[in-house]
Amino acid sequence: MDAKATLVTLNNGKKMPVLGLGTYNLRGQNCVDAVKTAIDAGYRHIDTASLYQNEAEVGQAIREKIADGTIKREDIFVTTKLWNTSHEPAQVREAFDASLSKLNVDYVDLYLMHSPIGATVDSNGTTVLTDVDYVTTWKAMEQLLDTGLVRSLGVSNFNSEQLRRVLENGSVAPVTNQVECHVRLNQKKLIKFCKDRNVIVTAYSPLYRPGSTLGPEDGQSSKHPMEDARVVEIAERYKKTPAQVLLRYLVDIGTVPIPKSGNPDRIRQNLNIFDFALTPAEVVTLDALNTGERLVKFEMGLAHPFYPFEAEF
Repeated sequence: MDAKATLVTLNNGKKMPVLGLGTYNLRGQNCVDAVKTAIDAGYRHIDTASLYQNEAEVGQAIREKIADGTIKREDIFVTTKLWNTSHEPAQVREAFDASLSKLNVDYVDLYLMHSPIGATVDSNGTTVLTDVDYVTTWKAMEQLLDTGLVRSLGVSNFNSEQLRRVLENGSVAPVTNQVECHVRLNQKKLIKFCKDRNVIVTAYSPLYRPGSTLGPEDGQSSKHPMEDARVVEIAERYKKTPAQVLLRYLVDIGTVPIPKSGNPDRIRQNLNIFDFALTPAEVVTLDALNTGERLVKFEMGLAHPFYPFEAEF
C-alpha cells in the first residue's frame, strides 16, 4: 500500500503535506524520474526553486502524472522560490511569471522568498549584493496573491528577528519559514518562535547530507548521524532505517521535512515514516545530537546587514 503523508493546516487555512520531495541538484531526466517516482510512491508535496534550474523538469513530471491519471492538479502541493537577484519590487512579478511558465502548471501552491538578502548581476556577470529591504520584497510578493496564480506565501533562511519584521510590517503572514534543519541543527528555538506565531517550519537538508561529518570529535558526534549508535538503536527498535528515524524526529518536533533523493528506493523509504512515532524520551535522546553547526552558510552574504545566520536563532 502507498504511504501517505499527513497534512498540516497553514495559517491561511490551506493544507500542506507533512513531508515533501526536495529537488536541489536534481537535473534533467534524473529530476523528471525522481519526481515521478515520488508521486507514484505517494508524495504529494514537491519543492523546487528558480535557483535549482529544474522547474521545467519538475513541472513535466507533474503534468505526466496528471495525464496518466495518477493525480489531479489539486492533489499535489508545489513550492518554488524567488531568488535573491529578483528582490526589487518591480522584478517580483516577472520572476514569478518565469517560474510559473517553466513549471507550466495552472498555479503554484507556495511561493517563498529564498533568502532575506537581495542581489543583482552586474555587467560582468558578477553577483553583487544589494540593500533592498526584504520587507519591501515581501510586500511585492503579497500582490501575487491577487492574481490567483499562487495560493500561499512564505520565506526561507530567515532568522527570528527577520520573520518578526515581516509579520509586523506585512499584511499577509508567511505560512512557513523553510530553513536548514536536521538532528545536528534542530532549530528548537526557531521552531518554538514560529509555532507561537502560527508559522510552520519546513526542514531542508533533513538528513544532514549523507556522507558529511561535522561536530566535535567526541567519538559519537563526529560520525554521520545515520551511524550514531543512538540513532541505530532506535531504528532497530522500530525496524526502520536510521534515515527514517531522523525524518520522524523532525516530524515529531514539529517540522515538515523535504528530503532530496534521486534514488527510487530511498525516495520510497523516506516517505514511510507515518506508521510509527518516537517517544518523548527518544526525542530527548536525539536532541543530544544537536551541535548547532550548519551545512549551508552562504558565506557570500556574511558582511551583509541582513545576513541571517549570525543571530542566536
